[in-house]
Amino acid sequence: MPWTGPPRSGVLGAPPVLVLLGLLAAATAVLELTRSPLAPALVPACLALGSGAAAVVAQRGASRLPARSARPWRALAVALGLLAVGQVLATVRAGADLEFGGAEDVPMLLAVPVAVLAALRLLPPRSRRWPGSRTVLDGLIATLAVAVLGHVLLAALLTGVDGAADGLIAVGYPVVGAVLVGVGLVTVTGVRGARRGAAVGLLVASVAMAVVAIGGALGRTLGSTAATVVTEQAWLAMLAAIVLAVRADPGEPTTPELDRPIVPLRGLVLASGIASSVLLLLLAGVLAGRGIDPVEAGGGAALVALTSVRTVLWAGDGYRLTRRLLRTEGHFRALVHSGDAVTVVLDGTGRIGWTSGAVEAQLGWSDGDLAGRSLVALLHADDRPLLATVAQAVRNGATVGVLPATVRLGTRAGAWGEVELSGAARTALPGADGGEGLILHLRDVTDRRSSQRELERMAYTDFLTGLPNRARLTAALGEVSAGTGPGCLLLIDLDGFKAVNDVAGHDAGDRLLCEVAETLRAAAREGDVVARLGGDEFAVLVRAGRDEATVLAERLVVLLDREHRPPAPDGSGPGGLALPVSGSVGVAEVRVGGDPAEALRRADLALRTAKAAGKKCVRTTGEALDRVVDRRARLARDLPDAIADGALSVVLQPVVGVEEGRVLGLEALVRWRHRELGDVPPEEFVGVAEDEGLIVPLERWVLGAATAALAPLLAQGHDLKLGVNVSVRHLQAGCLAADVERALAASGVPASRLMLEITESVLVDAEDRVERELAALREAGCVISIDDFGKGHSTLARLSRLPVDVLKMDRDFVAHIEDDPRTAAVVASVVELGRTLGMDVVAEGVETPGQLAALRRLGCRFLQGYLLGRPMPVADLAAVLAEPVAVALDGTRTLSHV
Repeated sequence: MPWTGPPRSGVLGAPPVLVLLGLLAAATAVLELTRSPLAPALVPACLALGSGAAAVVAQRGASRLPARSARPWRALAVALGLLAVGQVLATVRAGADLEFGGAEDVPMLLAVPVAVLAALRLLPPRSRRWPGSRTVLDGLIATLAVAVLGHVLLAALLTGVDGAADGLIAVGYPVVGAVLVGVGLVTVTGVRGARRGAAVGLLVASVAMAVVAIGGALGRTLGSTAATVVTEQAWLAMLAAIVLAVRADPGEPTTPELDRPIVPLRGLVLASGIASSVLLLLLAGVLAGRGIDPVEAGGGAALVALTSVRTVLWAGDGYRLTRRLLRTEGHFRALVHSGDAVTVVLDGTGRIGWTSGAVEAQLGWSDGDLAGRSLVALLHADDRPLLATVAQAVRNGATVGVLPATVRLGTRAGAWGEVELSGAARTALPGADGGEGLILHLRDVTDRRSSQRELERMAYTDFLTGLPNRARLTAALGEVSAGTGPGCLLLIDLDGFKAVNDVAGHDAGDRLLCEVAETLRAAAREGDVVARLGGDEFAVLVRAGRDEATVLAERLVVLLDREHRPPAPDGSGPGGLALPVSGSVGVAEVRVGGDPAEALRRADLALRTAKAAGKKCVRTTGEALDRVVDRRARLARDLPDAIADGALSVVLQPVVGVEEGRVLGLEALVRWRHRELGDVPPEEFVGVAEDEGLIVPLERWVLGAATAALAPLLAQGHDLKLGVNVSVRHLQAGCLAADVERALAASGVPASRLMLEITESVLVDAEDRVERELAALREAGCVISIDDFGKGHSTLARLSRLPVDVLKMDRDFVAHIEDDPRTAAVVASVVELGRTLGMDVVAEGVETPGQLAALRRLGCRFLQGYLLGRPMPVADLAAVLAEPVAVALDGTRTLSHV
């Protein structure tokens, strides 16, 4: 980033000094023209004052710049100081004979090399950029031209002057002026773009100094008042130019972005102009009869030679530049034509001026057809405003979010093609009028967009029925909930579909689903969304209120209540088999601003209510169902915080050994007292945890809390095992073994004291990964138990293979063991099965003395239930464990009053 000092107005004293120089110019002119006797003393004093003020401005300007950028102005301040000293000496020597000069000339002559050094220091560092040979040649031409011009002027005007003064004036002063002008020209040509204004000021000052040198010589030698006035005015003009140069200098740029390239053409034009003017002057003198002395002839010849050399160099540069431009243009054209995009240049009126690339293949037009056409006229009427939007975004320099964009472009064949505007930029138009155009990069995306739409259709469409799928329905629910109109969701589940699949086969089931899809599509209104969610579950999103949606739902129930006749095996027509099929419908309102997933949950709850009510009916979410859904959503939202903040608690229920006559184990049960809802039943929030993916962190917390509660009991000498319920999903997650190991390590409980109770579904759905996890837990020393055995569909073959140690009978068997002989027979079979497989059998739900007696007769050794002990806090366990269990086994009272 370039140096940024104070603004230019911050160069202290610059405007006042310019005013002062103007006043001094007027004062010196009046003194000289009126031939005032005070002129010899006051004029040098005025020039000394102006030079000193300019020196102060240069020094202050240098103080606001970095060290490298300040060097030219510090040197120039020294040069101006020397000029001021010279004028002060001239003031002191006022009235002396100045024909041959005096002490005042010494500091003024010393100021010349210092000024040259200042100008050269304005050039960039040599390591980064230095004037080339062409720039130096331009300066040399200008120097020689000014020298010849000075000699011509002085030789013509000082013909009668003899002696040393003649040589000094005729040669020395023109050389000084020429050197200053040449150095100024080199500086203007070689300086960076950012500092070129300051360099131009120094060039003007150099020209003025040349005028001072020549005019001063003429005025001093010939005593010409006019020459003296011109010299003094040039002196003050030189000072003013220096002040303006200091004011214009921003400092040396440090970044390439602000480092404009040097253009040698400027120096060539100036040098050639000066040289041509001098040569024409010499030619005019010859035509007028004036002779040319050897110095002028040699100088003119040298000017012609140097100018010729410079012209040859310029021609060579032009040739190389032309070749480079041709190569660059060739590379550019190859690059443009090799891409798949078409580049179009629009003029200020929006007409196509130039195109490149595969125009006909991409846009459906030839180059000639598009030339001069208005691009807007080729676009679809709905897409035309987009071009104006793109043009405005390009002008503002903010095309993000606007590009890329797709428009429809008419082709020569009359069709509409889809074209992507992938990029845009401004460009300067050629020609005298100039102006600004717009470059667009266009690409035909018709095929790609068609494929994309097909993919989107497939992503949002059920492959079997052609109806929208769950993703499309969810998107439509989001649109309704984001709008302001009413909406209702109907969930439809087929009754009897499983029988069609099982009896008639999956092909018949697929045909039935397609028939149902057509029925729903025909019954729905225009604007409703009919979708298949999967299996035999469908949905209809109705853009209407609850009453209209309920009427449609009842109509659907009537339409779906029919007999389905699968086709005959030979395909000749419907077969003789008739399978009853009907539908149940749940209806839920879609709340404005609500969550689409919540609407699905409420509709699903209403559908389950309809199925529970006997199927083939409609149920609508009302206040009661909405409260259930809202409560469930509240529990799902608060459960993670309850797990993290310790709002849960663990209670323990005793497991009694009949033969041992004591408490052998404890089952850990989790409880949740919600801060607002009160006690939440475990079956409610555990189900929420299963559905919301929170079961693993919940059971991880229970494992830690339960083992921490067991550790002090073991330390007190109690011989107990701890049962903890584990979800199959925790097993499937693959982290149960690690969680158990972490809990045991934290509490110090041996693995042999921990019994993991897994639901019976593991016998049916167990995968190899689940079996490996159970084997790893068993190998680590944990006891594996099957909970609620007999409630599901057990697979005895898999039971024999799994590492299971304990079977816990479902409480429904125990509940009817007294009055149902078949149930008693099943219980006896389970007890015998456990004995045969080497597994302990625990009977859950023992609540009456009769159940206890029956289980003891059947030989069940381990019992658990309210009759023997209710779930209790850890603090109440000490008293229960100390109490004999004989009274409980006799059925006279329980172990706990909790």
